[in-house]
Amino acid sequence: MNKELMLRSFCLLCLIAAAFAVSCIASMPDGETLLLYARSQNVYREGRFTEAATMLAGERRFAPALVLRGKAEYLSGDFQAAEKSLKRALVLKPHDAEASLFLARLHRENGDIKEAQELVEKMLGNNPSDIRALRFAAGLARERGAPGEAASAALLDRAVEAAAESALVFLDRARLRWGGGNRAGALEDLRRARVLLPDDSSVANAVEVLESIIGEVSQ
Repeated sequence: MNKELMLRSFCLLCLIAAAFAVSCIASMPDGETLLLYARSQNVYREGRFTEAATMLAGERRFAPALVLRGKAEYLSGDFQAAEKSLKRALVLKPHDAEASLFLARLHRENGDIKEAQELVEKMLGNNPSDIRALRFAAGLARERGAPGEAASAALLDRAVEAAAESALVFLDRARLRWGGGNRAGALEDLRRARVLLPDDSSVANAVEVLESIIGEVSQ
């Protein structure tokens, strides 16, 4: 490679890097947007969905805010607005699981089963162990009646396996927290692990043992 070609290649790389940096800076929300998002999250958690959607009505570029607005609009019954918000969020962040799931729910509510199926299949393509997507896909299969019962059962089996994996994560973190002196955090993680597990599993027994140890030491 001659010097002129190397120089051109270097200049091209510099231009690409500069464009990428400008794009990243432009996509970063400002402090006011982040503060509004945080406030609207609190309103959403309180079940004031219409109010949360109204707070975020002017948002156009921050994907998490658009997802939250779409969810709030969906839960307040404004399906048309929810569809626009969720689709906009997916333009900005194509693999957002929350936006995809709520849009799939919206399609099912509207009777657009094919669109709902395509979205959930895309979700499972990105994350085959997504419990929410597996449950939703199982529901769609079950709605087909007898022909879909076997598929629904297989999907729910996968969801159970994924839930067990999630329980192991909570158990590992509980051990870490307990070792670091965070008793309350450890017990909370153990409670979450227990919810995900059948009572007769070996992991459930391990959860029970650690709960007993924490209880005895704390007395």
